[in-house]
Amino acid sequence: MSTPDVSVVVPVYNTMPYLTRCLTSLVEQTIGLHRMQVVAVDDGSTDRSGEELDRFAARYPGVFTVIHQANSGGPAGPCNRGLDAATGRYVFFVGADDHLGREALDRLVGAADDYGSDVVLGKVVGVNSRHIYQDIFARNEIDVDLFDSPLPRSLANTKLFRREMLQRHGIRYPEDLPIGSDLPFTLEACYRARRISVLADYEFYYAVRRFSATNITYLSRHVERLRTVEANLAFVAKLIEPGKHRDAVLLRRFDHEVAKLVEDDLLHLDRETQRLVHEGVGRLVADHLSADIAAQLNAETRIRLALTRDGALDDLLAAIRQDAETGVPATVVEGGRRYAGYPGFRAPGRHLPDSCFEVTGAPDWAAKLDATALAWETDERGERVLSITAHTPVPDLAALGVDPLTVSAEEIPADVLVVAQGTAGTTVRIRFRAADLLAGSDATGQRRAVSAQPGPFDPARAVGAGNATGAAGAAALRAPGLHRPVPLMRRRGARLYVLVPTRDESGRLMISVVPVTPNRVTARLRGMLRRR
Repeated sequence: MSTPDVSVVVPVYNTMPYLTRCLTSLVEQTIGLHRMQVVAVDDGSTDRSGEELDRFAARYPGVFTVIHQANSGGPAGPCNRGLDAATGRYVFFVGADDHLGREALDRLVGAADDYGSDVVLGKVVGVNSRHIYQDIFARNEIDVDLFDSPLPRSLANTKLFRREMLQRHGIRYPEDLPIGSDLPFTLEACYRARRISVLADYEFYYAVRRFSATNITYLSRHVERLRTVEANLAFVAKLIEPGKHRDAVLLRRFDHEVAKLVEDDLLHLDRETQRLVHEGVGRLVADHLSADIAAQLNAETRIRLALTRDGALDDLLAAIRQDAETGVPATVVEGGRRYAGYPGFRAPGRHLPDSCFEVTGAPDWAAKLDATALAWETDERGERVLSITAHTPVPDLAALGVDPLTVSAEEIPADVLVVAQGTAGTTVRIRFRAADLLAGSDATGQRRAVSAQPGPFDPARAVGAGNATGAAGAAALRAPGLHRPVPLMRRRGARLYVLVPTRDESGRLMISVVPVTPNRVTARLRGMLRRR
């Protein structure tokens, strides 16, 4: 038998009914079954996943290699077993609840052969409002630099890898990590690759957010995520020498994985878990957060991380509680310096360094807003708009260099009008046209973060687009204690969509555009029945 061009590795654990669509998308690839191998590893599934794999293997003999094993506790083991059994020139990893565009493998292999690439990224899109960073997919790129591109933010393993390169360097998944094992695997592959290419002109990979949200990443807990981040940062430090290259990779770990450990949901954890997170993140900050990295984080994240290093657990919780329950704190101006007036700032007996709270060089701090009201309205043109009233204690935004103030739902800008300003602060009215939100969304649905930024609108600085949770440049619009309005239903073509503003786990305002499908209706009904 001739060597296949590509081996597709599918780690599987209880993914029915999504698995069927995944496997169907593989056998329908235009590259042809004679050029591919599918290695599916059933990691002790207890639903019908194992039987479904055997059914496809019987139907497509010579294409499928199915391995059944006892549950290993995470995808790393199944990925390594699949890699051991792979015989193709290239290897591609697919999540068992995801699926591919029909031309995906043909295009990826063709690009790797044409460009001599060791790693090729194809555009990934989210399904069921799953958020996928898109900045790396801005355009086709024959040769992408790992350290001078958005690639460090997109280190999932959903890429084409030259198998010989993986074997030569002994690149494997760390099996001691139940979650997050694809980051060190993908990072080392990209670090060792002679060339990395990006294909952005086709939807290669559909990353599905399950209605039940039962996969291992969705269910992971703070302490487990902390252990994963600790291991991954140690791996980065071992792989890459100190300096700008290492910082470029570490920045994306701090503005995303580390920042998410100190979001508002920390308030709802038990005291022991809070203590473990506070101490663990404090160690990471002390060991790996350089001044250059800190300068590229937004003010809110930088303050919280500083409090894990220099403050007690209660100092961190007090700052988080201020954002989550009260709103933006006052800005203290002294001697040309500006400080965020969180609880603990110059508090008697606390002895916290002023540097923990300094926001002098943080342009996003002045753009930090709290939404105080939300409503669907009809504007002067008769169009439906989402109207948001937001407030900041800053009395004069222009005096702090925020002129103009712009607000967007990622790449979709809003109309912003200052309606009041004075000693009590500044109130603005923000309007998003429903038609813009709907037209700019994928057919499978989309969830966007709402953020404000000083100066003219720059989509690259918007939170959630080219910006992660903790990156500098824009401030996420918060909605502490705000009740969301009734969803708005609109039609695009033959399909109905629901537009609804929501809050994420850290109190930030999001706008979801969701297609109305039978599966969604069924999932919603099941949820309602469980709550009865």
